[in-house]
Amino acid sequence: MPPVPERVVRFLAKPVLSFTDTGLSVTDGTTRIGAWRVNSPESWEFSFDRGATWIRGQGDSFDVQGDGAKTIWVRAFDNMGNTSEIEMVSCVLDTMPPAAVQSAVVTQDQTRLVKVSGVENQGQWEYSLDDTRTWLTGTGDSLALMGNALTVLWLRQVDLAGNRSPLERVNLLELDSPTWHEASGIALQPSVLSLQQARTVVIHGSVVKGDADYVRWDIPVGQRLQALRLVHYVSPDPIAFYALQRAAVFDAGFEVSRMLIYDHMGPQDLKRNVLQDVAPSQLAAGSMTLWFQQTGPQATEYAIELVFQPV
Repeated sequence: MPPVPERVVRFLAKPVLSFTDTGLSVTDGTTRIGAWRVNSPESWEFSFDRGATWIRGQGDSFDVQGDGAKTIWVRAFDNMGNTSEIEMVSCVLDTMPPAAVQSAVVTQDQTRLVKVSGVENQGQWEYSLDDTRTWLTGTGDSLALMGNALTVLWLRQVDLAGNRSPLERVNLLELDSPTWHEASGIALQPSVLSLQQARTVVIHGSVVKGDADYVRWDIPVGQRLQALRLVHYVSPDPIAFYALQRAAVFDAGFEVSRMLIYDHMGPQDLKRNVLQDVAPSQLAAGSMTLWFQQTGPQATEYAIELVFQPV
């Protein structure tokens, strides 16, 4: 009988095991992607049942299937029976898209309020103003809108793992409704935006030279204007003008010292919060009036998002 080869004991480094943490947080261990990556200079194997059974790995990845909590073990091995320490990683796999959100529309004066419901626990809702090309994160449980440029609003929700729901379509074009409203062009008689307790508000319109928009809103006690962002801009002219005055009318004229903030605004400013350097005390309860204008002859379609937060 030939001699049995003597076993050679070797130290094997344990593999590096990783997955793609997706969704609203990339550190919570929740993912919609079942592909796991293994980095090992040695042969490796993995286990779904805490080492009761082992599956030989191939290449540098393997797939995890079936939604739910997962604990994955992986180790290196050689043909002499040596194994490394076990690398263990846990996650929650969720590949199921959430249900579409529900929307209910109510009106008050010139403002339309879209109430959003059906959002999963720890999920968030999003809205699109450009036929689903880009998405914005909603705040609170409703969205208030006033203007006469955007005809369709799209809604969806995103769950904790990053799965996206089917789309919900909301019609904004109602020509016989006061909410299909062209903002006032008179600085001392601005259109009045009713916030209706919404924390996310959108003002939208179309302006050309000689047709400025003036819109006023009243920040209630206990609230603060957190952000003012340009979120939609369609025009051959990349430069428009805006100014904000802390007053019930825009009577500052061209005296910039009386304006809270003013500047040019265009595509390069999309999603930028222009209030980030304004003192919080200037954004608390009280009246504010927005002036938005295009000084050139090309029509400019715009939408501005306001975000409010409790103080």
